[in-house]
Amino acid sequence: MQILVTFKNVDSSDFLKSYLEEKLERLEKIMPHPGTADVVFQEEKLRKIVDISLTGKGFDVHAKEESGAWNEAIDLVVDKAKKQLVKNKEKLQAHRAEA
Repeated sequence: MQILVTFKNVDSSDFLKSYLEEKLERLEKIMPHPGTADVVFQEEKLRKIVDISLTGKGFDVHAKEESGAWNEAIDLVVDKAKKQLVKNKEKLQAHRAEA
């Protein structure tokens, strides 16, 4: 998976990048085909916002979460994206079973 990371109002951090890559590796197992992940780290006052957009052949997932800590925001947004991927995968499998 190709991961593109953007920082808005945040200093670039290798720790955030490595933590994010570690979490996104889990999603690769669920994805039907390899794709790209566009991630935006944004900070507004005390809020840490993480926005993920996963795109690939047959799926398009967007998730956005905010929290007081980066680790928590990353965990929440990855969980939200995982739920969407699982739902999409189940929907495709059910559709194939009907055909």
